[in-house]
Amino acid sequence: MTRAWVLHPDIRSDRDRRDADMALEEAVALAAALPDLEIVGSAVVPLRDPHPGHLFGTGKIEELRQQIQDAEVELVLVDGPVSPVQQRNLEKEWKVKLLDRTGLILEIFSDRAATREGVLQVEMAALSYQRTRLVRAWTHLERQRGGLGFVGGPGETQIEADRRAIDEQLVRLRRQLERVVKTRDLHRKARAKVPFPIVALVGYTNAGKSTLFNRLTGAEVMAKDMLFATLDPTMRAVKLPTGIDVILSDTVGFISDLPTELVAAFRATLEEVLAADIIVHVRDISHPNTEEQAADVAAILDSLGVDEEVPLVELWNKTDRLAPDVHEGVLQRAAREETIFAVSALTGEGLDTMLEAITERLQGETLEEELRLAFDDGKRRSWLFKKGLVQGEAQDEDGFVLQVRWSAKDRAQFETL
Repeated sequence: MTRAWVLHPDIRSDRDRRDADMALEEAVALAAALPDLEIVGSAVVPLRDPHPGHLFGTGKIEELRQQIQDAEVELVLVDGPVSPVQQRNLEKEWKVKLLDRTGLILEIFSDRAATREGVLQVEMAALSYQRTRLVRAWTHLERQRGGLGFVGGPGETQIEADRRAIDEQLVRLRRQLERVVKTRDLHRKARAKVPFPIVALVGYTNAGKSTLFNRLTGAEVMAKDMLFATLDPTMRAVKLPTGIDVILSDTVGFISDLPTELVAAFRATLEEVLAADIIVHVRDISHPNTEEQAADVAAILDSLGVDEEVPLVELWNKTDRLAPDVHEGVLQRAAREETIFAVSALTGEGLDTMLEAITERLQGETLEEELRLAFDDGKRRSWLFKKGLVQGEAQDEDGFVLQVRWSAKDRAQFETL
């Protein structure tokens, strides 16, 4: 186990101490998501003006150095951006390895990515991050290397060679990713032919999306009380208790201040949300920063270009964690809103009401009609039964006579068959 210390530089003077403590708590939870780290200490470090070369002032660096030595720390995690020069200088002063927030999240993503697309995206993000870290921090980067002109002239330094090697690797990864994305697009088009609506679960990391996904689908997606327990999107066809068939999509959890390298890399993964017929925003209503987390999710959905016409419902999850008086208040607040439902994915509380509302939104107004199909029109007849739209059936000399209950959307899909 690597002994780690978490520091949150509180740079913004308009934030109160409680906000800084909450940010530190999230940073510690992020660090705890890595399996081989032992968090032996954490602290908020007030900063009026970040030092361009060392981030912290001389006195603070010495104070922290003593604490780091006393705790026998091997890794310092700084919850915020650290420039390559600052990282080099702090590592030299403290004689430990240092990671900033971007580096930490990249480590977590690298540890958790399972699908080929996820692995490629993480590798690309990590290389883009490393490219910005190429400063003359080590002596070998200052050497000049010779050559015949094919791989750099005699004046090319090792740092330039390293940067070019990273660029070449990024080009190779982009080509591989393009092939994977094409395959995923084919799968998406194939799903589009299946007449099932898509329900996308979105939310801040650790809001309970995977627990809800597992309860509704019977799947065994990793669901733990930690940040970024699951990274890769998971999709399952499932028949809801209300009888409607849907494709349920569990997306990667969102987080504030997501590194720009990862925002770009995971955009393709989050594009599954753009194909959704309804978006279910899962919130951890028991978290003290639930409002701020909800705002972060809304901002990311907006940046993705989600159509405002797509219905969105909020699930106030983890009601089982609330004190009895708070629990009752949350239920009453949610009951006053048509698009908000207070639930517990763990216990199942409130899920029936939520599922009925989602079914109603997906189906819209339904009506009963009589439909006639020829005996050789088995494909469309099978589609109607698969969708559960047939209320009754009879035969005459011309074919089948079916009584169907369907929505305008169902009818439009039927007419395209």
